[in-house]
Amino acid sequence: MKQATVFKYEAFSDIPDLGNPAGIVFNGDDYSDEEMQMIAEMAGYNETSFLCKSGEADLRIRYFTPGHEMNLCGHATVASLYALIEKGRLQADQTYQIETKAGILPAKAAERNGRVYITLEQAPPQFLPFTGDKEKLAASLGITAEDFHSGLPIVYGSTGIWTLIVPLRSLKASRNMVPDNAQFPAILRDLPKASVHPFSRETVHPESDLHGRHFSSPFSGTTEDPVTGTASGVMAAYMRQYGGSEAECLTIEQGQEIGKDGKVEIRIAEENGEMNIKMTGTAVYAETINFQLP
Repeated sequence: MKQATVFKYEAFSDIPDLGNPAGIVFNGDDYSDEEMQMIAEMAGYNETSFLCKSGEADLRIRYFTPGHEMNLCGHATVASLYALIEKGRLQADQTYQIETKAGILPAKAAERNGRVYITLEQAPPQFLPFTGDKEKLAASLGITAEDFHSGLPIVYGSTGIWTLIVPLRSLKASRNMVPDNAQFPAILRDLPKASVHPFSRETVHPESDLHGRHFSSPFSGTTEDPVTGTASGVMAAYMRQYGGSEAECLTIEQGQEIGKDGKVEIRIAEENGEMNIKMTGTAVYAETINFQLP
């Protein structure tokens, strides 16, 4: 029988079980697409990354949820680079080119206060209007339309993966949400496979700038992503585009409602009239699991 070893790392935390878990398979080239999907389903994490050789970059990463392949995953990229450095396969204080289905993206590894942090440059931000029913959207989240922020628009955003950005009036609204993910595709009629990312300016930690939650598309096979790097990046870009923010660095917290306490650092720069988004986070090893493929 063919076997697979999956290393579990927690991204955006230095404490096991508090960040966002990612499965990492170092020998990704050994598995077919079908086997990768099977391994991701057996592992059950929001994303499992398969590290492969690349003819165009230093490394190729493929990302699978339990339900389908993703173009990009921020937290799994942070976890993967951290794991490679921890195991001595890559070195800190270098920049690596990572081939993904969202393009070739640079990832910088650097030591800070005795820990390795990974900075990933995301794809240029894109936004599209939301044309769905706000009342139905609110109901699918277990809140009311009055809980949406009246001064900020609900839009689709992407820095590699499309998500619906939903500004909330308060942290209380975020805490009250109980999503019914099965309703999302009918409501997100423009991009039915998009996830939903509500956020508030009110935060749990005083040093944080924004508080987010991330609800998965029902096609992914998961319900909520504890701490999301890519969605945090596009949320910061959203605040520059729609929220009047001129901050060059935002600290985004996520996961507190589900017993996960993670933080993502997002830096925003303007280059040639286009926003450049960089996400920084660390990770920590949790456990190793072996699977036998049928």
